Amino acid sequence: MSSLSPSSTDRVTPSWSYTLGLARGRGDAYPAIAEMRAEAMKGRRLLWLGANLAMMLAVVALRYRMLAWDALMPWGAAIVGVEALILLGVWRAPPPQSPWRDPDVLGGLFLGFCWAVAMALFTGPAGTPYSLSLLSIGGALAAVATVLMTPAPIGGLFFIVIIGTAAAADVAMDGRVMLAGMTGLFTTAVAATFVANARQLIHRITAEQALAGKEEVVSLLLREFEDTSADWLWRTDAAKCLVDVSPRLARLFNVKARQLEGKPLLAVLAGEGWDHGDVAPGIRMLADKLRLRESFRDLVVPVMIGGERRWWSLSAAPRRDERGTLVGFWGVGTDATERHRSAEKIDRMARFDALTGLANRAHIIDRLGEALREGHHVGHRSTLMLIDLDRFKQVNDTLGHPIGDKLLIEVANRISALLAPGDVCGRLGGDEFAVVVPDVTDRDRVDVLAERIVHVLSAPFEIEGNELHIGGSVGSATAPLDGRIVETLLRNADLALYRAKDDGRGVHRRYEPSLHAQAENKRKIEIALRDALERRELSLVYQPIVDAVKGRLTGFEAFLRWTHPELGNVSPDIFIPVAEEARLIGRIGDWVMHSACRDAATWPDHVRVSINMAAAQLKDPQLPATIIAALSHSGLAADRLELEVAEEVFVRDGSLTEVVDKILALGVRITLDDFGTGKSSLAYLRKARFSSIKIDRSFVRGAASNGAESVAIVRAIVAMAESLGMATIAEGAETRNEFDKMRSLGCKQVQGWLVGQPVGPAEAAEIAHLRDRSEDRLVRVH
Repeated sequence: MSSLSPSSTDRVTPSWSYTLGLARGRGDAYPAIAEMRAEAMKGRRLLWLGANLAMMLAVVALRYRMLAWDALMPWGAAIVGVEALILLGVWRAPPPQSPWRDPDVLGGLFLGFCWAVAMALFTGPAGTPYSLSLLSIGGALAAVATVLMTPAPIGGLFFIVIIGTAAAADVAMDGRVMLAGMTGLFTTAVAATFVANARQLIHRITAEQALAGKEEVVSLLLREFEDTSADWLWRTDAAKCLVDVSPRLARLFNVKARQLEGKPLLAVLAGEGWDHGDVAPGIRMLADKLRLRESFRDLVVPVMIGGERRWWSLSAAPRRDERGTLVGFWGVGTDATERHRSAEKIDRMARFDALTGLANRAHIIDRLGEALREGHHVGHRSTLMLIDLDRFKQVNDTLGHPIGDKLLIEVANRISALLAPGDVCGRLGGDEFAVVVPDVTDRDRVDVLAERIVHVLSAPFEIEGNELHIGGSVGSATAPLDGRIVETLLRNADLALYRAKDDGRGVHRRYEPSLHAQAENKRKIEIALRDALERRELSLVYQPIVDAVKGRLTGFEAFLRWTHPELGNVSPDIFIPVAEEARLIGRIGDWVMHSACRDAATWPDHVRVSINMAAAQLKDPQLPATIIAALSHSGLAADRLELEVAEEVFVRDGSLTEVVDKILALGVRITLDDFGTGKSSLAYLRKARFSSIKIDRSFVRGAASNGAESVAIVRAIVAMAESLGMATIAEGAETRNEFDKMRSLGCKQVQGWLVGQPVGPAEAAEIAHLRDRSEDRLVRVH
């Protein structure tokens, strides 16, 4: 890299003697300063000489009637001659090295003498108009010298001092001492002003010299930057056409630099699309910046290079001349293709689901917000549909996540295939999907689309040789009726989805205002339920279970009750689902386990206690430890504890049969509750060793009414249980007829309001200790 001497880039500070032209500067910078001084004087010289000539003509016009021409003519000729010699000296000779050979310095000296002669010969008596007018002309010339003679400071200073001294002396010789003093002060002030102006001129020249040196350094650096870096420089003129095209820029377009010279920058960047008006937004933004003459930085524009789309990052600033007129733009460009592609990839990852390629939650929310805003302006209705897959977790747990991922991809494809242009499908996370329908002119279209989604999700999926059956539930909310903002619509669609799940899954439900009231009530119940244990609001009641043949008490089933001071007696059908959703069932279940074992420990040894278990409790790895702790603290024998698990729990999650084996290993009994209401029952009966099977009350009522189907089902269940070594319990016997029918069909035990309604712990203990265990006695008691 080439370099400049320090003097060309560092600003110098000339001495006072150099400023006044009395000394010659030493250093590389001073010849340039002298040259710039001479250039400055060149533009002012004619004005200075013209001013002297005009003032000379004014004096002649004022005094030619009073003075003889033989006095005025030589004086005027002397001034004209001095000015001619100044012009001749400047024209013929190069810039002088000594100030005493400078025509402007010598001219200032001799012109000062000429005007001193005028002051001495042409003023007349002091105080006359002629005297005052000549003094005014001398003062005016001195003031003009402070502006026009600063590039030749010693000559201008000589002129001011000579003409001022002559004027003061002339007035003093006429006896006007005060006026002479004022003239001297004026001369001093003008001389001081002249010196200051000369100093300022030197400062401006040195500043411009330093700036020019720095610009040269910058130019060298820019040339080296373009030669060694991946960026390139570009320039335009005021018409936005390329000028001084760099070789690197030309190579990028695979052309010669002269082929790009003079071409409009925007047309070169836009390519063929420029003539057809097909211009990318980045090009339009660049056009706006150039039109408004604004600086810009890192503006990314697309460019077609050899049939490939590239992305350039451009930065530039407008350049203006000394008058402020725009001369063009200077800028730098760099290839930002890889950076742009990486940004696009990151942006896509931020807005789309990596597995399915659908919009993710954030993007769905953005699109829903856009649909709501547009719908507000044009009066459209927008619908949000939430879709939840049924039994997907079972697929993940049994076949593994790779199969589950492929199933999600297939689900995404099936849903997307049903959508119309403009509809947006997204995956919110896990097995939950969403569809945004921006324009719903007919609400029936939502119902039809939802039904089609439920239908395609209910069809079997073939994944790596596995035929998978899942299903889907759909909840929808439509703006503006069901909400005007994103958050409200999401909440209401979610409430509708919960209703679809509660209604048996595999269905579509629209949002209804009552759902919000139900959700609010559920929220209040959840809040109250969190403190129910500490406030001792929960309690247990026990319903007897008797031997169907002898009427002898064999055990009690524990039921949970909740009495709230404000809500009153809350049904288990209401608060148990809330406890499961709020994940409170584990803590409540532990309390039930300990309390029931403690109460049962006071009963006779042959009386067992049955406790209902939720699916969440069976999935808790700490359940065996909880059972052991409850038995240990209460002293209850393990075979007197019986856990009841609904058949539906095993239908949804067949892996829970392993948990059953662990519990049975503790010596605890397990009853399969609500048998016959689920699907594929025999599959898990072969895997788990249940202690007993509880026949659902619907079959008990049907058999008592001599329903052939119910009777056949009960007989089949009894026969199957006996072959597997399991006892059978008929649940819900409320009449003597139902009791006798179950006994005649072979059921071993019976439970229901006929033999006993649920009672508190004290009454249950009293029943358990009755010595008379006959059926008649038991029925008579209850």
